[in-house]
Amino acid sequence: MSAVLLLVIAACSPGQTAMQGSGLVQPLAPTGAVMAPARGEVIGTGPVRVALILPLSGSSSSVGRAMVNGARLAMDEASRTGGQHIHLVVKDAGAGAETARTATQQALAEGAELILGPLTADAVGLAGAIAKSYDTPLIGFSSTAGVATDGVYLLSVLPEAEIMRGLSYARAQGRSAIAAIIPDTPLGNAQAEALRLAAGETGMGVVGIEMFENEAQARAAVERLAPAMRSNLVDTLYIPGRATAPSFGILLEAARLPRERVLIVGSADWEGDAAIAGQPYLAGAVYPAIDPAGLAALAPIYRSRFGSEPHQLTTLAFSAVLLANNASLSLATPPYGNGLVSPAGFTGRDGPFRLHFDGRGEYGLVMRQIGPQGAITIDAARLGGLPLASSGGNATDAGIPPAAEFR
Repeated sequence: MSAVLLLVIAACSPGQTAMQGSGLVQPLAPTGAVMAPARGEVIGTGPVRVALILPLSGSSSSVGRAMVNGARLAMDEASRTGGQHIHLVVKDAGAGAETARTATQQALAEGAELILGPLTADAVGLAGAIAKSYDTPLIGFSSTAGVATDGVYLLSVLPEAEIMRGLSYARAQGRSAIAAIIPDTPLGNAQAEALRLAAGETGMGVVGIEMFENEAQARAAVERLAPAMRSNLVDTLYIPGRATAPSFGILLEAARLPRERVLIVGSADWEGDAAIAGQPYLAGAVYPAIDPAGLAALAPIYRSRFGSEPHQLTTLAFSAVLLANNASLSLATPPYGNGLVSPAGFTGRDGPFRLHFDGRGEYGLVMRQIGPQGAITIDAARLGGLPLASSGGNATDAGIPPAAEFR
């Protein structure tokens, strides 16, 4: 390195970047030491390094780029409020899990104190294993709870969280007995298991869970459950499938089931589906969802800045970056640690969320209801009440205030 460049680095204050434009960046750590060069686009000037690993190539690149844009807006927000305590190093997770693993390995070797991403379950699994070997926390965006573990967290809507929210709402309306008709897929199997657990937690009786692979099986499932619904032995019906929900509206009506007797509960996947909203028999059905107000508030800023519409996961990246930038977490010694699992949770762009010691994320969800003019929010965002994982530590010991807000 030339003497001139050494003088430039020495003159930087903590958090300033010394080399930009070539993909190699050398910021100063909080101690004043020069950090290792980082390969990738750098967003922000704070002293703590955080890697953002998302698909910027391959079939999911449009989602990844929208999430990176959400991260940019979050860093802008940080500048306007408490200041930037981190800088992001953006890396391409590519189209395969191995690429994400390599990007994570590179980020950790460069001194990242926290990994945000990747997006898919297989990528989070491989990247999380590498992060754990460095004793560095990772917050992925997969909705597959099986890849979560201590130190590998998921900031997403997990099936058990949304089902708990839906059943808690049903119980509050006086409902006590549920049946379900669920697609026989890996996601459907996870939803069925989550339903059993949530029913136990909320005190609802499970009358039956029907799995189906085709229309004939779906029709047969409705016929088997119809007597119990007609006789009030079932007062709640869970039909999570987005693609099949409109067809179930037709089948349930054909079975002459009085609509007012049964509360139909859908999944977060229902949000924004015109066919579901337009199915007359589904009027009055409810489902949990990420509060759309968060994305609606961010959308005008996003359009003005980037000239396109934000993806639904844009606000997820926005919240993750503001969490990473939280001064109590990022400037702690060591950074992050058990502070990420504050039982009281945090407030993000879409509302409340928290991370559990076992890595599961719990995202605060609203309840939405299908109506004549589309879906409306009928119950404000709140956590569904998943039981906290047992651990020997307490997040409040790390100095994280209850219900810490960082919006």
